[in-house]
Amino acid sequence: MSEVAASADDACGTGAGSHDSHGYIEHKDDLLKRLRRAEGQVRGLHRMVENDEYCIDILTQVSAATKALERVALALLDDHLRHCVASAAADGGVEAAAKLHEASQAIARLVR
Repeated sequence: MSEVAASADDACGTGAGSHDSHGYIEHKDDLLKRLRRAEGQVRGLHRMVENDEYCIDILTQVSAATKALERVALALLDDHLRHCVASAAADGGVEAAAKLHEASQAIARLVR
């Protein structure tokens, strides 16, 4: 693992699977509610396809499910920037550079 990646893991918890201090923790219930809603929309899409419903109606629901997941992603990104990135930026150095790089990559993945 590179020094930048290792530093990014340490700045706000210890990477994947850590439960130390993630920025979204204060909004966890809201995020879970949004994810359950999106999950229900995807299940509904499955039923619509099984029931041979009209293509445009299915596409409309795909769009709704996509938007629901995008809202979750944006909320997580906002929390990450306000908590993890801001904390690392205050500390400065390699950790700040790592968190900014990590956030930039996450944003790039979201806009593809």
